[in-house]
Amino acid sequence: MTYIAKPKFHHPDLPKNELGYTHRDYEGSVSTLCAGCGHDSITAAIIQSCFELAIEPHRVAKISGIGCSSKTPTYFLGNSHGFNSVHGRMPSVLTGANLANRDLIYLGVSGDGDSASIGLGQFAHCLRRGVNMVYIVENNGVYGLTKGQFSATADRGSKSKRGVINTDNSIDLVAMALQLGASFVARSFSGDKHQLVPVIKAAIAHKGAAFIDVISPCIAFNNHAGSTKSFDFVREHNESVNRLDFISSRMPIEVKQEPGTVEIVEQHDGSKIALRKLAADYDLHDRTAALGFLQHHAAKGQIVTGLLYVEKESEDLHAHLRTVDAPLNALNAPELCPGQSALDKINASLR
Repeated sequence: MTYIAKPKFHHPDLPKNELGYTHRDYEGSVSTLCAGCGHDSITAAIIQSCFELAIEPHRVAKISGIGCSSKTPTYFLGNSHGFNSVHGRMPSVLTGANLANRDLIYLGVSGDGDSASIGLGQFAHCLRRGVNMVYIVENNGVYGLTKGQFSATADRGSKSKRGVINTDNSIDLVAMALQLGASFVARSFSGDKHQLVPVIKAAIAHKGAAFIDVISPCIAFNNHAGSTKSFDFVREHNESVNRLDFISSRMPIEVKQEPGTVEIVEQHDGSKIALRKLAADYDLHDRTAALGFLQHHAAKGQIVTGLLYVEKESEDLHAHLRTVDAPLNALNAPELCPGQSALDKINASLR
């Protein structure tokens, strides 16, 4: 089936966004993943998010590594820039692209093996540097391409399809993202489109390192009784910290909830998230409290989802390095080589 292209024709009356694009304009090739794979639901959420935000497809750069998850950029935004890097190296490739052209929207798509094992160091440095990107991990807890061995995010005590018990402690990428300084941190579930779509939209609008860990059950190797990343387990143990709507700065804000139930979170670029709180004492601006909240509910066997942390005044790598406003790949020779006098001043300052 991999050689069959998706048909180009579509109904002439398909709904269009404000730029005149239809939902089909944000799709890619036909998925070759297993029928029912959670990754395809994430693909659908990304497509829906970009359609609703009215993003021009050519303004997006999608970069991935190796694994089932890293195949998925082929299935969305077929008219966008794309680069499939080597195993675990997506963050450094994306960082280089972002430094060269800051005008693009960067989507980094990875998996729990790609990010939590061979790419753990790359994951850490990308987030601590504040690269302006949306980093999505499609987390199923197994190595799906090599027949279902436990990955580094598999929970201790969980059972494989063959009945083997995992004896290793798991890596919590959300907790790491909070500790490393990511300015937007969320977790969601591939089976909860109502939560996932606004989270992705908010992450795209956020300026800085936005990280989303999406629990995405592997239908072939990790969707059985005893798995802590199966559809049934996540639905039964999902502790949603909030319900989310994304309200673009281009649209009027309309809130129907009772007074005191909605918090408006303003992003760096002026766009807004409307947060309908379920936990009255939860502060999404408190990084330390978010870590404690994660650990408290993990001890009870619950999976916390929703927007867990967002920084009020976030900055990205370009702000830290004080780069010029123009994309570096658009600078000409005189701008890149200011001449001998400028070099003399730099050398004099170092004496």
